[in-house]
Amino acid sequence: MAASKTKKSRKRKSNTRKLVIVESPSKAKTIGKYLGRTYKVVASLGHVRDLPKSRMGVDVDHDYQPEYISIRGKGPVIKELRADAKNAKAVYLASDPDREGEAIAWHVSNLLKLDPAEKNRVTFNEITKDAVKESFKQPRTINMDLVDAQQARRVLDRLVGYSISPILWKKVKRGLSAGRVQSVALNLIIQRENEIRNFKPEEYWTIDADFVKDNEEFAASFYGVNGKKVKLKNNQDVQRVLGQLDRAADFDITAVNRKERRRMPQPPFTTSTLQQAANRRLNFRTRKTMMAAQQLYEGIDIGKGAAVGLITYMRTDSTRIASVAKHAASQFIHDNYGAEYAATKPVKGKLQEGAQDAHEAIRPTAVTRTPAAMKKFLTNDQYKLYNLIWSRFVASQMTPQLIDTMSVKIVQNSVEFRANGSKVKFPGFTKVYHQGKEKDNLLPDLQVDDRVQLVKDDPAQHFTQPPARYTEAALVHTLEANGVGRPSTYAPTLDTIQRRYYVREVSRHFEPTELGEIVNKIIEKQFPEIVDVKFTADVEEHLDQIEEGKRNWVEVVDQFFQPFEKEVNAAEKQVDKIEMRDQLAGMNCDICGAPMVIKMGRYGKFYACSRFPKCRNTKAIVKDTGIACPKCGKGTVVERKSKRNRVFYGCSRYPDCDFVSWDKPIGRSCPKDGHFLVEKKLKGGKQVVCPNGDYKEPVQK
Repeated sequence: MAASKTKKSRKRKSNTRKLVIVESPSKAKTIGKYLGRTYKVVASLGHVRDLPKSRMGVDVDHDYQPEYISIRGKGPVIKELRADAKNAKAVYLASDPDREGEAIAWHVSNLLKLDPAEKNRVTFNEITKDAVKESFKQPRTINMDLVDAQQARRVLDRLVGYSISPILWKKVKRGLSAGRVQSVALNLIIQRENEIRNFKPEEYWTIDADFVKDNEEFAASFYGVNGKKVKLKNNQDVQRVLGQLDRAADFDITAVNRKERRRMPQPPFTTSTLQQAANRRLNFRTRKTMMAAQQLYEGIDIGKGAAVGLITYMRTDSTRIASVAKHAASQFIHDNYGAEYAATKPVKGKLQEGAQDAHEAIRPTAVTRTPAAMKKFLTNDQYKLYNLIWSRFVASQMTPQLIDTMSVKIVQNSVEFRANGSKVKFPGFTKVYHQGKEKDNLLPDLQVDDRVQLVKDDPAQHFTQPPARYTEAALVHTLEANGVGRPSTYAPTLDTIQRRYYVREVSRHFEPTELGEIVNKIIEKQFPEIVDVKFTADVEEHLDQIEEGKRNWVEVVDQFFQPFEKEVNAAEKQVDKIEMRDQLAGMNCDICGAPMVIKMGRYGKFYACSRFPKCRNTKAIVKDTGIACPKCGKGTVVERKSKRNRVFYGCSRYPDCDFVSWDKPIGRSCPKDGHFLVEKKLKGGKQVVCPNGDYKEPVQK
């Protein structure tokens, strides 16, 4: 009897705890400390159900119903979630506040057989104690419009990928893939490459000149003749202009225009602008940016007994800021920089608009947590990204930069030069967040009717340049500007087109490969809508309408698939098989003596025996630097590429010698400690450094 009572009391005790399910262990750890012992917070480790990998998994004959299965390897996690849910007093689903998070909550709810009418969905834009506790006071039901929007995207991507990819496998080679957003991204890169190939440079000239007044020199540039702008197309045009000048005579100042220019701060970051700024300023890949941002959002232990989310949710298209955050920033700016730097006056007390806002920009959860104060708790990458986010947010709430500008017209014999000067009058937001060059360019105190003397003129020939290849930042900007994809899709998209070896990154710019051009040509010809920017943007708009409850997801998918299916059937018949012919490598196999050939693999080209599969000898294609290996001295240092296409340096005798370095050895030793020196790429150029100490020297040209 006593044993029976003990069993019942244990059951009652276990049922008093509430279960909270999030995606990641770090998020679970942070939230668990805020909610206390009456809650148990566990992680689903991302999605628990998805479409099968081995087949389409979409029933096109029955309203495109997806066939969801438990993800392989998630069995123990699902089993544990079911056990925890069975013993819990209540279950809350607290995945991220976006389509993907809503879909995860819905899948978990289905697996645990929770009541769909139950208010068990909890969302928060920032992982702070107040925000988390407040959100649990206002649970809601799962938003099926968000789920349907995510489901429509997943089904569309599966229909495209699993329809086009088999054609590429049959006609080109196995292992290739196609997708809605990745095909557009690849097409943009190839279009830009074609522009570069077809570009014809045009000659043009400029005339820069130095003038002096009262021993103060200043620079000016040729503008035109008789008040009209003149383009100098060749040296004859230049000589004609210079022939009108009397170098010994004075030049007249005919106009002086002084203005005050206001340079406005940029808004806080959205996902896309954060990815672009991190790429340009920090040289972060898009995936690296999102990984570091996720860590900052989910919680960092700052030594006060509990981890705290340092930034708001990092997947957002909005630049809106909650009023509480605005006024906290204003107070901080008043206290630390002065009232003249604050764009708004601080307001005491809590305002109507709450700190939680599912459509806020990316900002620090507390502006008082400065990057300097947080640095000791963060990794180097986390600190750099947090500093960028914090600075941009604070700057967005500051006053404009004021610049005094001065433009001057300098004329002699109807030939006009112009000079422009500027001086920062008030730094404003640039006190916190710098944007490009901000150096003063001062002119002498010139007035109308002043006379100045020509010191020298410097005609220069130029040629127009082709458009630059896309960097990650530029490609993300173009995709976003055209409404293609969503910020959360950019990182996996750029990763995919590189893993498939459709493009390679050279000096931070994307170049298409031969394989990428073949795949693009097939898709462009057979499936023109897939690479059509406007068409893909329209699909994204339809997904937004599903999210807003304005359209049915099945109708949107059907509208896309009906014409697409006809194109797939036509492509099966019309696309000819393309043979990727192997090139002779110019050397013989060191195992069987047969000629070696250059083959195309998943990570690029490599050497292979022409007798494959009878002989499976392969070698990486490497570039020999001719520098002796610093470790063994017997081999030479060769340039290799990692699976992610990043260049590194190793010994030609690998695996007998395991020497590796990300930076290129230069064949000399450090004069301080004898360690080998390397050539390191920095923002300002290259520099010779000692990896083992602080020795540095400039690169010798």
